[in-house]
Amino acid sequence: MLKPFHTPSLIEAGCDEAGRGCLAGPVCAAAVILPPDYHNDQLNDSKQLTSRQRDHLREQIVRDAVAWAVAWCSPQEIDTYNILRASIMAMHRALDQLTPQPQHIIVDGNRWIPYRPDGEASAPTPATTIVKGDATYLSIAAASILAKTSRDRLMLELDEQFPQYLWRRNKGYPTLDHRKAIEQYGITEHHRKSFHLLDSQTVLNL
Repeated sequence: MLKPFHTPSLIEAGCDEAGRGCLAGPVCAAAVILPPDYHNDQLNDSKQLTSRQRDHLREQIVRDAVAWAVAWCSPQEIDTYNILRASIMAMHRALDQLTPQPQHIIVDGNRWIPYRPDGEASAPTPATTIVKGDATYLSIAAASILAKTSRDRLMLELDEQFPQYLWRRNKGYPTLDHRKAIEQYGITEHHRKSFHLLDSQTVLNL
């Protein structure tokens, strides 16, 4: 069973992203503040759930959360700033949309850039990075589900414009069919040019 909060005495937001390892499409991030007494035995890391389970849980999260938000960084921003920085920028953008603003942030992973809710003049909101946080804390798991479902829906829309890349199936990840399509048809505006699109290894620029 996942833990409800890292710091129960504070308004706490969980953050996670989806699409970091993809060759195409934006990176999507979500931030979620859950009620103080929240429990949901079904919540888990989005990667451990089926698509149907994620969609069902998304409805519950949207209904039950005190606040939630989803934000993006485009492929062009990923190419400009690198995928790690773009992922955190997307999380910051999601946090910007929350009302109330969190007093503490928990983030899946081990890297973070201080978040200043009122710009550079303000003190950063305290934050804790947690490796495998999406399998440890409810709010991070909820954020992972919102980010994953939001990004998957976008990739289905993009697939209608570019069906040859099979994004409805691979969601932009570096699958063999995706790489073969890139080799045959070239790239689109939605591909990340800073990644090795035809090689077996993706450039993450960490």
